[in-house]
Amino acid sequence: MPESISQRIGVLGGGQLGRMLIQSGIDFNIHFSVLDPDATAPCHSISTFTHGKLTDYQTVVDFGRTCDLITIEIENVNVLALKALVKQGKKVFPQPEVIELIQDKRTQKEFYKTNGIPTAEFILTSGRQDVIDNKSFLPAVNKLGKEGYDGRGVQLLRTENDLEKAFDAPGLLEKLIDFEKEIAVIVARSERGEVVSYPAVEMVFHPTANLVEYLFSPALISLQVAMEANAIARSIIEKLEMVGLLAVEMFVTKEGKVLVNEIAPRPHNSGHQTIEANATSQYEQHLRAILDLPLGSTVAYQFSAMVNLLGEEGYSGEAKYDGLEEVLHTAGTHIHLYGKRLTKPFRKMGHVTIMDEDIESLKKKANFVKQTLKVVA
Repeated sequence: MPESISQRIGVLGGGQLGRMLIQSGIDFNIHFSVLDPDATAPCHSISTFTHGKLTDYQTVVDFGRTCDLITIEIENVNVLALKALVKQGKKVFPQPEVIELIQDKRTQKEFYKTNGIPTAEFILTSGRQDVIDNKSFLPAVNKLGKEGYDGRGVQLLRTENDLEKAFDAPGLLEKLIDFEKEIAVIVARSERGEVVSYPAVEMVFHPTANLVEYLFSPALISLQVAMEANAIARSIIEKLEMVGLLAVEMFVTKEGKVLVNEIAPRPHNSGHQTIEANATSQYEQHLRAILDLPLGSTVAYQFSAMVNLLGEEGYSGEAKYDGLEEVLHTAGTHIHLYGKRLTKPFRKMGHVTIMDEDIESLKKKANFVKQTLKVVA
């Protein structure tokens, strides 16, 4: 193996994505250090762990100095600190400039527009009054430029009656798309420029929490749409010259047009099923990319689904998992619990991957898991 495999990788963020990245890296005998503001984060017991703020300049610089290579599992990090580490000779992937661009949905959208990447029509706004002044643009989605995450910082403004809840901070109005499906393509690029992509997956969101409830892989879309989505994802990572893993979320309109919604420069909720269902998991692929190793095959073994285990409404406290044994009795299911001791409504507590050779059987199993396995307190 190349010498780089023995490097210490620093991960900014100690949540479930970092946990699964470490689990994958154990196979390569990689050593990890993790920084997270939560002393009980999912990674705290399986890595060299530092408790500290990801947005604090000195904390990130001091942490990065102990590592050979730094990566992220969340975008809300101090980019100036990462740029300083690069100047000190540290490798940071994805590159700080890429993280900086993606941190702000406004610069994301401008990037799409400048590079001819299809996306919904949009207007940049400086605050609530700016949104009100553009009321003729409704119905639209109002998004905060920065710090929106997991459904926060995104709201629907259908009519003028909704304007009072517009965000009073820099953001954007995005034309509401009458879409048929929401899909995602995960693509990886190594330092040497090798690019691979995964088959598009279809995502189903919770109607109010704006979180993925479950997904199916591959997405049930036409070959033409699949090829277009794949080409768009590859073009984005190549235009960014990004090293690492990029998740590209897209809308498929009722006319069959593919529009980019948002991108995330890290392992993503839309790729959890790759751990069991694909030849190379998204986590191993990310490690291969940032270590400049040959990228792995993305072939899918079977149809697969992923069900997010979200904290049930009305429950907060010590997590309990109702229906666990029933799901374990179901063939083709793989349960992943994230090690979070406390649950609260809609908190991501784990996921279940389901695999089957028959798509209809897969859907029945996914629905069974969704209805049976509940996170309560």
